[in-house]
Amino acid sequence: MKLNFKAIFSILGLLLMLNGGFMLMCLPVSIYYNDGDWHALLISGIFTLLIGLITYVLTKNQSNGGLKKRDGYLVVTMGWLCMSLFGTLPYLISQEIPFFTDAFFETLSGFTTTGASILNDIESIGKGILMWRSLTQWIGGMGIIVLTVAILPLLGIGGMQLFVAEAPGVTPDKLKPRITDTAKRLWLIYLGLTVFEAILLKIGGMDYFDSINHALTTMATGGFSTKNASVAYFTTPFIQYVIIVFMFLAGTNFTLTYFGLHGQLKKIWGNEEFRYYFSFSAGFVILITAVVFFVTDNSFESSFRDSLFQLVSIVTTTGYVTADYTNWAPLLTVIFFMLMFVGASAGSTAGGVKVVRHVILLKNSIMELRRQIHPAAVLPVRLNKKAVSSDITFNIMAFMIIYFMVFAFGSILISALGYDFNTSVGAVATCLGNIGPGFGKVGPMDNFAFISIPGKWILSFLMLLGRLELFTVLILFTPYYWTKH
Repeated sequence: MKLNFKAIFSILGLLLMLNGGFMLMCLPVSIYYNDGDWHALLISGIFTLLIGLITYVLTKNQSNGGLKKRDGYLVVTMGWLCMSLFGTLPYLISQEIPFFTDAFFETLSGFTTTGASILNDIESIGKGILMWRSLTQWIGGMGIIVLTVAILPLLGIGGMQLFVAEAPGVTPDKLKPRITDTAKRLWLIYLGLTVFEAILLKIGGMDYFDSINHALTTMATGGFSTKNASVAYFTTPFIQYVIIVFMFLAGTNFTLTYFGLHGQLKKIWGNEEFRYYFSFSAGFVILITAVVFFVTDNSFESSFRDSLFQLVSIVTTTGYVTADYTNWAPLLTVIFFMLMFVGASAGSTAGGVKVVRHVILLKNSIMELRRQIHPAAVLPVRLNKKAVSSDITFNIMAFMIIYFMVFAFGSILISALGYDFNTSVGAVATCLGNIGPGFGKVGPMDNFAFISIPGKWILSFLMLLGRLELFTVLILFTPYYWTKH
């Protein structure tokens, strides 16, 4: 079966047009603040729009009806790469980030919602460029592909292949029979929560620019901030609690948020993954708060708030910081490192492994113990009172094995470049999990500016792998993907 390259390029053209449009949306911000970068955004936006338009026009009349799942893997991966490549233009033209490797790292970190940055002085960057930086995370949060799926019927293309390719591990719930309706509703929820958070942050004392930017990157679980000190700059408890709540919501399956907004609260607590997600977070918050309260001079409320903020930020892979968790206690350093391999809910904007995979793997392991005693018994793994197919279980087992193999191999590669153990494993864990801050020299109070060019490209590849959940990208490196059937 041949790949439908004409349909693929048609979609890539559409993505680039959207990308250029978002760049131009940042133009009024640059003009209003008179930061001198308006020309960079204008040139970048128009150029990206034109390339996208030309690509789309040259391929739009081709037969696109044959887009299959196999095509979906390529278009999703190429889509993220194209968006990131053209997304470097505002940084490069404005000279806010003069080197291509650094600009690509920052852009891909945005679109993958990783939040790992190479900027040493964020507050010196022009407001228009910072808005573009935040928008890359907001676009990548729900997934530019899902946005496109909502309008693919206009092109005569079915969108399920793309939706599944972006979330290949566990099939996402469909709120409506048609996938395009699902995508539209998810984006409306995403947009609505972003606006609501921005309003609350403004009420809490942020100015309009900071409140909008932090709302964009919170709902994306991205973690890019407009301040060098991240959210630690805003010491108001109200602001930090608002961000905590919205980080947690962003890490929750958006279908559950949809049910909650329609008053179907029983469906939320009835979801087994959510119960584990909530209970797991609550349990660790109690433990971390107790340790922080006894090892620091902070008040109980401050200890609780810092503990809750850091835990939710890491589990949801947002990456904001209000405190340096690596300085609290060795026990907590180990705990936070382990939390980097948890992830939040499937169907959320969070990266990482996802809670549901851990739940199914744990249940399957327990069931294996029972099978040792009752080898003839049929003992299916159940989730939400429904039997999980063996195909999904095997998929999850393969995912976990590959994930930790990639983590190990990536850590070896980074350490081979001369970095110490903590920095190597911390950088790989945080980039593969799309988290942001790591350990060692890439800790919560540091950044990735000092990483060498080869190191940045390795970590960039890991960010893409993590955001697209391994299989979507790795399958392109297999010979049987390219073999004609």
